[in-house]
Amino acid sequence: MILPEITLSVNYDKKIKKSELVKIGNSQDAYEVFKQVFDADKFDWIEQMILLCLNNGHKVIGFVKISSGGMTETSLDPKVVFVHALHTVGCCSIMLAHNHPSGNLKPSNEDIKITQKIRDAGKLLDIKLLDHLILNDEGYYSFADEGIL
Repeated sequence: MILPEITLSVNYDKKIKKSELVKIGNSQDAYEVFKQVFDADKFDWIEQMILLCLNNGHKVIGFVKISSGGMTETSLDPKVVFVHALHTVGCCSIMLAHNHPSGNLKPSNEDIKITQKIRDAGKLLDIKLLDHLILNDEGYYSFADEGIL
């Protein structure tokens, strides 16, 4: 009987010194980081979901583009989020962000439910969801600032 072997790998740029990693201290810092990694050509018409993996000092180890959807939604599978977080060496916490091309920063019921689901899954894995931001071209909504986390 032949069985496939499973191997794990970590694929991110480790050339950046820890002292050069960006520290996130609040939602405004997170907003500034997230703005840099969204696909600017799609930002105003396609919803995208981005994950930041952070170390114990709240420094950004790296980011992952989790999904790109349609004009009114994108998917967020908790398994995909935590596969990336668990494979990122030193990841102790995460942050999520997605954009609303409509410009409306108010979270939908689905946004709230999936945020709580990710938060709860992270508790089991000891990977804290620090925040989930909704972005548009003028600002952001922070689930942490609004007390939803």
